Amino acid sequence: MDFLQTVRIALRALRTNKMRSFLTMLGIIIGIAAVIAMMAVGTGASYVISQQIASIGSNIILVIPGSTTSGGLRTGTGGAQTLSSDDVRAMMAECPSVAYAAGTVRTSGQIVNGNMNWSSVIMGATPELFDIREWPVVSGRTISQQDVDGAIKVCLLGQTVAENLFGAADPVGNIIRIKKIPFTVIGVLERKGQSPQGQDQDDSVFVPLRTAQRNLVRSQRTGIVSAVIVKAKSEELIDKAESEIQALLNQRHRITPNKEADFSTRNLSEILAVAEQSAKAMSLLLGAVASISLIVGGIGIMNIMLVSVTERTREIGIRMAIGAKKNDILLQFMTEAVLLTMMGGLIGIALGVGGATVVSRLLEWPTMISFQSIAIAFVFSGAVGIFFGFYPAKKAAGLNPIDALRYE
Repeated sequence: MDFLQTVRIALRALRTNKMRSFLTMLGIIIGIAAVIAMMAVGTGASYVISQQIASIGSNIILVIPGSTTSGGLRTGTGGAQTLSSDDVRAMMAECPSVAYAAGTVRTSGQIVNGNMNWSSVIMGATPELFDIREWPVVSGRTISQQDVDGAIKVCLLGQTVAENLFGAADPVGNIIRIKKIPFTVIGVLERKGQSPQGQDQDDSVFVPLRTAQRNLVRSQRTGIVSAVIVKAKSEELIDKAESEIQALLNQRHRITPNKEADFSTRNLSEILAVAEQSAKAMSLLLGAVASISLIVGGIGIMNIMLVSVTERTREIGIRMAIGAKKNDILLQFMTEAVLLTMMGGLIGIALGVGGATVVSRLLEWPTMISFQSIAIAFVFSGAVGIFFGFYPAKKAAGLNPIDALRYE
């Protein structure tokens, strides 16, 4: 008996009990659809996180001040004013693994353009910050070192701020007021989107660091920065750069082994990598949970195939009597099981792709359907048929022809 004839006989047997065949496939259909949809949701979430990680920049180390004690009460991390522009220059000069270092100060306030106003985050920055963040302008120019040295009242706008103050118009060259102080808009930054913490990175205004220190941020000392953002020369040098920064600041701030450091460093690459790994783990977990439906569907196929063997015992005996071998019977029932699961797999793939598309459009949830996941689901559906169909097929092939012919 050739293979094509075996397939035709299997299809005829499945058509004989159409409703039972469909109900048998239903578990596989639901399982494959769930796997495709869940993997699409999980992959979409991983993609969003990877995009957010890319928007932060690569090889970044954040240096923030430590805490202070006042009246017996300790502030949280960042409460002290212990980092300065001199520290930033020292990092650039004395830390070989550091590519860029940029001091920043942060505040918030009302920004006004004519009769339009918007409350936003205001950052004092140096030109290096935009190299570290890999954040170019789409219009105008970026902040220069001359702007910083001269404490010039110029600013860069994030896309959200530009849209709320100027609509579709180009804001470059216009004068706005930041905390009632006039600033000239020199550029608009490229859109960055949300940060991994869910903050809108485009809802921000950047001014030269020294301008912010003199006009926008009150400080007990001159040259104070609220944080330092550092970019290592390569991913392999992040840990070395962090060690160099810690050693340098310990020396500059006279931190002894018995004295608590007045600063802390955070390796953002590690933090964001953990977030990405969590998203991937969640994607695999969703896929694993959905795969349980496939196992349930496979058990259903085994059950129905065992019933089919019992119902067709006399037919099996007749085939053996006219010359069919055990391998022919085994192949016949295995083919029926695999056809059931693969047809169910095709329907499940279509439903899974459709379900993921509906979820994406209705809930505005990011989904990504890959050809790889579809191929894996289809192959897995066939494997379920082979695995759960083998025992019933083996049982059918092992029947005694004489006993099978006597079966009523």
